[in-house]
Amino acid sequence: MAQQDSELAKGEQQGTSERQGDVAGPEEASVEATPEDGDAAAGKALFNSLCAACHKLDGNSIGPPLRGVAERRENDWLHSWISNSAAMIAAGDETAVEIYNEYNQTAMPPFPQLSDEDIDNILAYTSQPKAVPQEQQAGGGEGAAAGGGGGVSTDIILGILAFVLLMLLAILFLVNRTLRRFATASGVQLPEKPKRTPIWKSFVENQFLVLTSAVVLLLVGAYFFYGFVMQVGVDQGYQPIQPIHFSHKIHAGDNQIECKFCHSSARVSKTSGIPSLNVCMNCHKSIGEVADDTATDEYSKEFYDGEIAKLYDAVGWDPASQSYTGETEPVKWVRIHNLPDFAYFNHSQHVEVGGIACQTCHGPVEEMEIMYQNAPLTMGWCVNCHRETNVRTAGNEYYEKVHEELSKKYEVEELTVAQMGGIECMKCHY
Repeated sequence: MAQQDSELAKGEQQGTSERQGDVAGPEEASVEATPEDGDAAAGKALFNSLCAACHKLDGNSIGPPLRGVAERRENDWLHSWISNSAAMIAAGDETAVEIYNEYNQTAMPPFPQLSDEDIDNILAYTSQPKAVPQEQQAGGGEGAAAGGGGGVSTDIILGILAFVLLMLLAILFLVNRTLRRFATASGVQLPEKPKRTPIWKSFVENQFLVLTSAVVLLLVGAYFFYGFVMQVGVDQGYQPIQPIHFSHKIHAGDNQIECKFCHSSARVSKTSGIPSLNVCMNCHKSIGEVADDTATDEYSKEFYDGEIAKLYDAVGWDPASQSYTGETEPVKWVRIHNLPDFAYFNHSQHVEVGGIACQTCHGPVEEMEIMYQNAPLTMGWCVNCHRETNVRTAGNEYYEKVHEELSKKYEVEELTVAQMGGIECMKCHY
């Protein structure tokens, strides 16, 4: 897609037709060339695959925003520019050269594979008006429904029922007091309440109950004390709030980004590592805001866009000028998974050699909006995994030799990690 459309950039930033005329000339500034019979749906697919890396419909990216570009340029000029901008610059096209120089002579790749129909489809997509957020569309309807509804509130009904119940209790109290007064006035002697031994006194006098209760209390106390002690250092379910909200659901789930793309050190290192913010900027240089359909009932589009803005502040990125300012801020991430120092765990041994999926230990990461510790990560949990997991021997001569010898010893076809020494103390504690 056109990476450096000078007129569009100036029109968006300054909002004056006079500025457009200075760049394109009076005869071009008044042109409204809209592609005919364009398929906006097909154009959206082409735009996302070819143009979205450098352009947005609204807002600056590597190139200028492209919404409404077909209304600012002649259709034939746009076709030529998109197909091969370099050829137009070499031929001395005045507007093409001016755009090229204005944007620091950054070359735009040619797209000779696009047919005229493809380009018209892209232009049809960029000519669509900006969609109104669903919250704004639904705002009036919700207010009307709230104000014009004829139903009775549940709170009012519950309040009425509570009031009726209190009235009944008051009536019963008054009736009881009145009957007692009538009985006293008529000389009727009301039965006296028998004197009862307090329950605590009866309990203390019964030595069997005291002994039995003491034993039960000791056993129950020991049970809960053992359960409490066994949970020390076990942080299953720990879900801290991070300084920048990162949705694994959007990245690993919706966009299917492979875990080791960000946690690359998991392939070769003991730890998976915290991804550098430069890894984030590989994509977010061009992604300054999320799509409208990314928003949920809990997290709005404005919330997600604000978190991307926090990322820009941390790395010192100016989206307007598409450049780094050099003013950075540290991000104090909160660690979630943390093994004790006396326990050794190597990610590369499990991820690369063992071929263990990340979800085996970390749970359904692709479904987590906020990351949490899924497994207990206790010694028993690790030992059970080693007892149940078979060793991958295919393509590994060392394991093939060991597998052949140990298979005869245990008389099995496949060996578990435990049968190969995976539960020996020194494997994890040394």
